[in-house]
Amino acid sequence: MVFRVYVEKKSGFDVEAQQLANELRTILGIKALKNVRLVNRYDVEGISEELFAQATPTVFSEPQVDNVYADLPDFGSDTVFAVEYLPGQFDQRADSASECIQLISQGERPTVRSAKVYALEGELNDADIAAIKHYVINPVEAREASLETKTTLKTQVPVPGKVEVIEGFRTMSDADLEQFIVDRGLAMDLADLQFCRAYFTEEQRDPTITEIKVIDTYWSDHCRHTTFGTQLDDVQIDDATVQAAFDKYLEMRHELGRDEKPVCLMDMGTIGAKWLKKNGILKDLDESEEINACTVKVKVDVNGHDEDWLFLFKNETHNHPTEIEPFGGAATCIGGCIRDPLSGRSYVYQAMRVTGAADPTVPVSETLEGKLPQRKLVTTAAAGYSSYGNQIGLATGQVDEIYHPGYVAKRMEVGAVVAATPADHVRRETPAPGDKIILLGGRTGRDGIGGATGSSKAHNVESLELDGAEVQKGNAPVERKLQRLFRRGDACRLIKRCNDFGAGGVSVAVGELADGLYVDLNKVSKKYEGLDGTELAISESQERMAVDVAAEDVDEFLGYAKEENLEAEVIATVTEDPRMTMVWNGDAIVDLSREFLASNGAPKHQVAHVEAQQAYTTPWASGSLSDRMHAMLTDLNVASNKGLSERFDSTIGAGTVLMPFGGKKQLTPNMAMVAKLPVFGETTTASAMAWGFNPFIMEKNQFTGAYLSVVESLSKLVAAGFEHEKAYLSFQEYFEKLRDEPTRWGKPMAAVLGALMAQVDLGAGAIGGKDSMSGTFEQLDVPPTLISFAVAVGNMKRATSPEFKGADHRVVRIAPRYLADGLTPDKDALLEAFSVVEELTDFGEALAVSTPGYGATAEAIFKMTVGNQIGVALDSTISVDDLFAPAYGSFIVELADGAKLPAVSNLVEIGEIGKTTEAYDFVAAGETLDLAELQDAWEGGIESVFPYRSKGDEKGKTVEAVSFEAPKKTVYTGTGVAKPHVIIPVFPGNNCEYDSAAAFERAGADVSTLIVNNLTPAAVAESTQALVEEIKKSQIIMIPGGFSGGDEPDGSAKFITAFFRAPAVTEAVRDLLNNRDGLMLGICNGFQALIKLGLVPYGDIVPMTAECPTLTFNTIGRHQSRLVRTRVASNLSPWLSKTSVGDMHTIAISHGEGRFVASDDVLAQLKANGQIATQYVDEAGVPGMDLDVNPNGSLLAIEGITSPDGRVFGKMGHSERYSNGTFKNVPGEKDQPLFAAGVEYFTA
Repeated sequence: MVFRVYVEKKSGFDVEAQQLANELRTILGIKALKNVRLVNRYDVEGISEELFAQATPTVFSEPQVDNVYADLPDFGSDTVFAVEYLPGQFDQRADSASECIQLISQGERPTVRSAKVYALEGELNDADIAAIKHYVINPVEAREASLETKTTLKTQVPVPGKVEVIEGFRTMSDADLEQFIVDRGLAMDLADLQFCRAYFTEEQRDPTITEIKVIDTYWSDHCRHTTFGTQLDDVQIDDATVQAAFDKYLEMRHELGRDEKPVCLMDMGTIGAKWLKKNGILKDLDESEEINACTVKVKVDVNGHDEDWLFLFKNETHNHPTEIEPFGGAATCIGGCIRDPLSGRSYVYQAMRVTGAADPTVPVSETLEGKLPQRKLVTTAAAGYSSYGNQIGLATGQVDEIYHPGYVAKRMEVGAVVAATPADHVRRETPAPGDKIILLGGRTGRDGIGGATGSSKAHNVESLELDGAEVQKGNAPVERKLQRLFRRGDACRLIKRCNDFGAGGVSVAVGELADGLYVDLNKVSKKYEGLDGTELAISESQERMAVDVAAEDVDEFLGYAKEENLEAEVIATVTEDPRMTMVWNGDAIVDLSREFLASNGAPKHQVAHVEAQQAYTTPWASGSLSDRMHAMLTDLNVASNKGLSERFDSTIGAGTVLMPFGGKKQLTPNMAMVAKLPVFGETTTASAMAWGFNPFIMEKNQFTGAYLSVVESLSKLVAAGFEHEKAYLSFQEYFEKLRDEPTRWGKPMAAVLGALMAQVDLGAGAIGGKDSMSGTFEQLDVPPTLISFAVAVGNMKRATSPEFKGADHRVVRIAPRYLADGLTPDKDALLEAFSVVEELTDFGEALAVSTPGYGATAEAIFKMTVGNQIGVALDSTISVDDLFAPAYGSFIVELADGAKLPAVSNLVEIGEIGKTTEAYDFVAAGETLDLAELQDAWEGGIESVFPYRSKGDEKGKTVEAVSFEAPKKTVYTGTGVAKPHVIIPVFPGNNCEYDSAAAFERAGADVSTLIVNNLTPAAVAESTQALVEEIKKSQIIMIPGGFSGGDEPDGSAKFITAFFRAPAVTEAVRDLLNNRDGLMLGICNGFQALIKLGLVPYGDIVPMTAECPTLTFNTIGRHQSRLVRTRVASNLSPWLSKTSVGDMHTIAISHGEGRFVASDDVLAQLKANGQIATQYVDEAGVPGMDLDVNPNGSLLAIEGITSPDGRVFGKMGHSERYSNGTFKNVPGEKDQPLFAAGVEYFTA
């Protein structure tokens, strides 16, 4: 029996429908559209009518915000259609619904399918309807669904037959082979296939299609960097600077004894680090046979003692998948980026996102045939990447999007991450025969089949239609479980070697672990039936790891995986014989020698021709200061991108030293992302990462552009307070398809040589990188792209931010001497400038430091003013041209009073250029510009795509400040407890448990975390019982933040509420609160759970009705992450006993559903009872509705409420995310003593 239910948000809560209606009217220009209604449709099979009735108001809907219909609503004359995911696409909404129902029933998971029904009101013609369908249905992931009811959700899956053997392959002619490539959609070329023909002739058999597909993946550009490994037989250079660099490169090869190695882009890209290492400049590398991520050895201060740790970093692109399916493509970009250092057994704790797009503000009608509109691309990709990063619990420290017309050819989606682990967690051993390979994590489906080869192909309109299965949806909660497991020393120490699953799936991830392998594909767990051997071998389903452990350690390792709620299965054995054998249904469908696989196919040869490099001129070469400032500040590459960046969680992990935006207004972008290393306990050790790249220089001059990418990345690190001598680099190359055209090959060659010279000149080595060489669509090419990522580890106390700190301070400019091109700093001069800035930082004399980039000195100084609203008056000798001339490698520094300028040689120019002022003006070159007016223009530059400011009635609107002094305090009447016990349940998708536990431990509590296991019905029952037992032993229940169940189906905390509504858990909670005077705290996702259970405001778990208050979607319609100010409104709660009414705190928020809603009656009652605990306020302490104050549109600006006696407290702000030294570029009191108050309640 299939049960169906339709769920629609009530008016006022239908944020998504209103947003879509607005997009269709403005972006598509469909003026006749009057209204859009969106209805979620759920079909469920495999449950009783009673269970379905129970799940309808708890899982599928919330009575407070949803209308529920048994039948399709009557939409009158509206145009109605439904959309569903393609079969086999991961649907987090349906998946979470199924898991939620299992938590209620403790039986098997039912089958759930979801769809979305669209109802369009208005006089729409066929063309309008077609345009709307085209806009909302991406054929790569979804299709139009029938409106009919279903009799069953079971699908008849044909049983896959035997794997095809390519009969007659050995006797095929070259022409046949050429046709075979086309027929089978292979990425390899004729030479590779000829090489295969020779191999199989020697083996005296024809290959299976699986073998051909596996070889195609192994030898793809994506896996083997074929382009970078191509031998350059002849090099012609028409540019003296590039010729000198090439000669220097040949000298370095000779010095390192590499004359016999082929000259290729890969050699040019990696020789710098080898040469610096030989010359004793590059130190502390952690080198091994494993290929995980760039790894260096560092000392980390843990609780006052130095420990040996490994620091890892990695950058990754996902350009092609994001171009065709931006949500899944960008999500799996960050997912894949995390997995590399994760496979090195490290904990990934901070990320950066640098993307490239064409102008997203142009009308949709200008979109090229076969492409998604740029606006849709940039917004959907941002949603995908942030959704994944936010769910997995990864702080994103910097988000930047580069706009250049060339990226219309193919979007650039780059993620970069940093990670760390104690050195003793990692053992690296060569796998031995008899070892077992365990597949860990997600299941295998038809995901990304052909992903590696697809991203290696140039694209045309036809391929956009065919590549459907290439992009998959990420499942962040599963990868979060992998992160937890790999943070455990006991589990990691059993792993000899590990590989993550990316392109090529099992064939590559398992295949690369050891030379000899026997793989049993029937052991690979599947998402659904019907996959054949080839699909199992090459599917690149994400969130999977392959680990090699000794046979005697298998059971212990599988036990740890189970503790972390992770599926794990032994799928392969390491063998003596160096061959990779894969068996499916009793047939060996792959049997290839390691030597052949590892050969990378036929060697490739090419000729390169570097053309004369051209000069770059600044876009703001003429006009008054006012004209140029306006043009520059509204340029998409300079305009405020706060509306893009603040949908990414920047504070999870409680280690964020510099917020993405600094100052009291949180407007000045940081120079580098800085975070403390993820230790258990206290640390002062932090890492920084910065990027450098300007496409407008690089399209003119690849050599100088790449050199300056390195200069800019290192300069930003130094500006952020870190030392250039401790820096390491990693590059991201992204170029057009090179084809067989020597001048096209000359572009990456010039770029890689430019980056090589910068490494040699500045003494910083690139120890990693990633290349993507297919940035071509029809006749369009991406701009030559080489992004330099620079990282360093140092003391967090050195971290410096660019916003001006006060008025009447001297502003100085430190600039190296430049070469004749006016762009490139002299190398010795630049190193000296670095040292001068580092010295000022050392002595605390540099209050703010910035280094100019694309918008030159004018942009740098402007951005320094906005954070704290401090003006600047520049010296009259400084001309407008000076402010707009490129100034890479120079620094603008605000000096502390009494600071002395260091002595410098004649290579460096250092001098006072002006003063900071109380008046909010930019005074220069005889003009006085109103900074408030400039700031408004700058904030509006790309606001049409990424809004973040209030408009209309909400702008500046204030509400009443609530103040409640409790007549009598709620006290603990039991016997004192020296160390109160806190239980923190961890549901799939929660991600704040580490930070919450650490906050309670710092306050003196004893903390247990309980991982809720839902792999089987029995495991659910066991977890329920385990939580009941833990609650009996505890004084405090803390429900942590995160995205339990991915905040699905369409609403937060449904997972947690389903679990707590189990009768045994409900009774245990009541016993704690009513009979033992216990406390409960819920933050963010935890607050959502408390309010949807009734624990706030009622103090008990009760059924929900339409009249109950709730938390729903932010009015802005997206995730919000930043620091907010909150004010204590009541001292009723024991949780607030260490604060007074009126106290203000600066607290991190990160949520998509934080808007508190309640009826007027309920609000009045909460106020009268003192249950309104905290409100969002402005700098003056006034609560308001402006987005600047109130991030989600909560009524009465409510941030937190309590139960009637104050012992249960729910709040949105992450008080647990403050730790020593964090958020230092934003002023305010960040330490809110909730946890200490909760502990003292029992100990006093």
